[in-house]
Amino acid sequence: MALREMLLQQLLLLLLGLIILAATEASQPNSNCERSCGSVSIPYPFGTKEGCYHDESFLITCNKTKSGTSKPFLRRGNIPVLNISLDGELRVSSAIAHACYNDSGIPVNKTKTGLSLTKFAVSSTKNKFTAVDIDECQNPNPCYKELCHNFDGGFNCYCPKGYEGDGMKNGTSCKLLVTQSKITIIALCISVGLLVLFVGSSWMYWGLKKRKLIKLREKFFQQNGGLLLQQKLSNRKGSVEASKIYSADEIKKATNNYDESRVLGQGGYGIVYKGILPDNKVIAIKKSKIGNQIQIEQFINEINVLTQINHRNVVKLLGCCLETEVPLLVYEFITKGTLSDHIHDKSLSSILSWEKRLKIAAETAGALAYLHSATSVPIIHRDVKAANILLDDNFTAKVSDFGASRLVPLDQTQLNTLVQGTFGYLDPEYFHTSQLTEKSDVYSFGVVLAELLTGKMALSFDRPEIDRNLAMCFVSAVKDDRLVQILEDSIVNEGNIEELKEVANLAKRCLKVTSEDRPSMKEVAMELEGFVIMEKHPWRNTSVYTEETEFLLGAPTQSFSVDVGPSSASSTGIGYDSMRNEVLKPLDDGR
Repeated sequence: MALREMLLQQLLLLLLGLIILAATEASQPNSNCERSCGSVSIPYPFGTKEGCYHDESFLITCNKTKSGTSKPFLRRGNIPVLNISLDGELRVSSAIAHACYNDSGIPVNKTKTGLSLTKFAVSSTKNKFTAVDIDECQNPNPCYKELCHNFDGGFNCYCPKGYEGDGMKNGTSCKLLVTQSKITIIALCISVGLLVLFVGSSWMYWGLKKRKLIKLREKFFQQNGGLLLQQKLSNRKGSVEASKIYSADEIKKATNNYDESRVLGQGGYGIVYKGILPDNKVIAIKKSKIGNQIQIEQFINEINVLTQINHRNVVKLLGCCLETEVPLLVYEFITKGTLSDHIHDKSLSSILSWEKRLKIAAETAGALAYLHSATSVPIIHRDVKAANILLDDNFTAKVSDFGASRLVPLDQTQLNTLVQGTFGYLDPEYFHTSQLTEKSDVYSFGVVLAELLTGKMALSFDRPEIDRNLAMCFVSAVKDDRLVQILEDSIVNEGNIEELKEVANLAKRCLKVTSEDRPSMKEVAMELEGFVIMEKHPWRNTSVYTEETEFLLGAPTQSFSVDVGPSSASSTGIGYDSMRNEVLKPLDDGR
């Protein structure tokens, strides 16, 4: 009995074991399932293919990486899996899961190895496996602007249209998607905007600058007496060509913006530029260094008078520009430069024969006499010197540079002015008394005559102290009968030595210290023109009588004679009328 009960118990235990074994085997998948992927074990209820997992929530994909190893991914969400344990936890490496949950649903914080995404429970008694989903899109929402999509086993963050990124707040978030076409459009818009801004600002800048320049030029024009000059020029009547008031732009263009290569010369009163007008006419433009605002009206009167001068031996003033700080004077252009260059440059002095020198002296004296006595208002040049006498292609003299000139009222014979001029040419009486007269020009012209005769500079510190001043040295040599010693060698010959002495005596008279002892410019011009006539018509023993001189000058004066031959007899009738006519020509109006 006892044996039978024991056998029955053993049979019941065996049957129970078989039932349990059968139940267990019934819950397991087939034995052909892969239970690992790389180094990660994949226990049931997870599996890699159909028949190996409980349901699709536990589907694992095993993918090959570029390095050749295999890594498992949770099929839902394609999330990399780090580890699966039978205690109900799956660890993943993606930042897409922010919490993990245990069997009771309590969240577990992030660990270094990964995050729990899905929990699972295994119940052997109920023979049931379940996957519990977690709504990761609940607070706190991990996605940019709450753009989160939850699904069983995971969630996705996404970016709105036109943005790119992973959509995670703790990831790359969402940034505006910039395509190449957008970049091109943006760059084009920026470029156009900058161009418009640059052009607009430049236009405004130059507009304001131009307006400011126009106002400044208007100020200078009025300040320099432009309105007064315009009125006087408009009221001018007669055949004399009207002078022109040039604009500052015309002068700037003519001188190529005052280029240094256009400088013809410069001195104490300013710089002279060569200018070319649009019609290819060449002009000379004098730019003063000092503007005398106190004497603007007198300056305008001077321009008004000079523009009316029509003498062949005076450089013609074509016009002026009053839109600059100091007035600019526009003259005709003379080709060969200054007399000073031709006297003191050895390469040029050799071609300046005595005949040419005498002709230049006579023409210069005639021009100065014209300024003193033939213009409507007498003009004192005040800076007569070789550098202010220009020569054209025919060696015709042209008196220039009236920057220091002064107008003499008809009821006055002298002016009290500040002393101006060039040392070596300066009238000593004017220097000491400041009283400017026409005889001051006579003294300066006497120095020019001395230069023509000797070839020496008016003032030179290279000479001994006693000879530094040419005027003093020259007068002393004439007095002591040493003229031949200081004459220019190239102009002396046996046929003209007496004529040279006569001209030297005339220069000596011009250089008298007292102005009353000097001849007038008209007398000087007449005597020099007589010498020129003698050169052209070498009559022997010809004298110009007092009667002829009285006729020319309107007052008795000392006669002069030119001895051109070995005999000395006077001519009373031969060539008298023709000589008279020739002498009168340069003293009428110079035209």
